[in-house]
Amino acid sequence: MKSSFLRCMAILEKNKPYVAMLFIQFVYAGMALLSKAAISKGMSPFVFVVYRQIFASLALSPFAYFDSKHGAPLSCNLLCKLFLVSLVGLTASSNLYYVAINYTSATFAAASTNTIPSITFIMAVFFGVESISIKYRHGVAKILGSFLCISGAIVFALVKGPPLRWHHENHSHEFTKVHSKEDNIKGSLMMLLANTGWSFWLILQGFIVKQYPAKFRLTIIQCFFSFIQSTILAFAMERNPSAWKLGWDFHLLSVAYCGIIVTGICYWLQVCTIEIKGPVFTAMFTPLALVLTAIFSAIWWKETLFWGSIGGTILLVIGLYSVLWGKNKEGVKEENHEDGEAKAETKLECVIQS
Repeated sequence: MKSSFLRCMAILEKNKPYVAMLFIQFVYAGMALLSKAAISKGMSPFVFVVYRQIFASLALSPFAYFDSKHGAPLSCNLLCKLFLVSLVGLTASSNLYYVAINYTSATFAAASTNTIPSITFIMAVFFGVESISIKYRHGVAKILGSFLCISGAIVFALVKGPPLRWHHENHSHEFTKVHSKEDNIKGSLMMLLANTGWSFWLILQGFIVKQYPAKFRLTIIQCFFSFIQSTILAFAMERNPSAWKLGWDFHLLSVAYCGIIVTGICYWLQVCTIEIKGPVFTAMFTPLALVLTAIFSAIWWKETLFWGSIGGTILLVIGLYSVLWGKNKEGVKEENHEDGEAKAETKLECVIQS
């Protein structure tokens, strides 16, 4: 018995990155399902963001201790930058996401996250952070993959086709109300705008971390700034005091889950996994959250899937892996080029010394 337990622990230790990423994708699927349910049950999306950000700030605060070696003082200039970055990447993006999820399904919310690598790549090219070349296969793969991801999201949102029957009886559910075509278009556009804001935030993080490398403290500060901004927005949009009530109910569970588990625990797990396996490895698991969300929505809420959505999902996944493959090949080529330059410099030094 003891040897079996030790064997299982050894297997888990060896496959920690895989276990962590599987856990993260289950958590992300839960985020789409719970947030959709909370907002469908009447919680204001603007108030939801306020509570999520304060829960996230509190959950991440203990991790600031690990950034003690990067304890340089924050300048006023950097704080202003963080405030603006939080406004675009966290406040605007989160509020758009939770307003949009009221007009679309939880499955589409999970599907749209697969467009983030492609949107980030397109914006990075525009800002000069990424290079692109059609002379190489990896360059063509990134361009084609970005196009397929965006096309897949559009097909998923607009093309229905015949329904995919998961059950024979016609059940209705408050979380799976039928949205009109106008609502689907509105929700899809807002969801893509939310992903664009998040992609912009990801790009800006690269510049900010160079100025202040304490990652946890930067995240806490941005979550706190977003809490302040979201509170002001929520007060402007929600004049009814009852919208702010949060008891021991499903709404509390949803915001605590999204703030503590999604932002707090999953952020730490992703940082650890990226350090071990790299960003490409973590991104490869993204479609799993979509599959899990679609399955749970169909089983629990009797959500109807359409063949058009299946086609859009296939385009999304193919496009995502095309971008990731191109990015991975580009990284390998750059490493080989740097190794070649280093060897050439070493030979030159040897020749000079001799």
